[in-house]
Amino acid sequence: MKKVLLLTSILACAAFANPYAKCVGCHGANGEKSAMGKSKIIKDMTKAEFIAAMKGYKDGSYGGPMKGLMKAQAAGLSDADIEAIANKIAK
Repeated sequence: MKKVLLLTSILACAAFANPYAKCVGCHGANGEKSAMGKSKIIKDMTKAEFIAAMKGYKDGSYGGPMKGLMKAQAAGLSDADIEAIANKIAK
């Protein structure tokens, strides 16, 4: 758990310059990884699915086993950030 919190803190600091930087550590540079072996592969999601998931993480209405971690990651993202990430990696 300490490793997850440390990684989250480091990625959060890096994300001030680039909102997508938060995602890379767990999901890979192109969204190709299943984060911690539990998440969907985000490069396979449509933009609408990704945006809905991220907004759901922010308001607590979406998520599985990693819901708590993702809620914290999504909380600092604006709608414009979410849209930019979706445009970068979702199909």
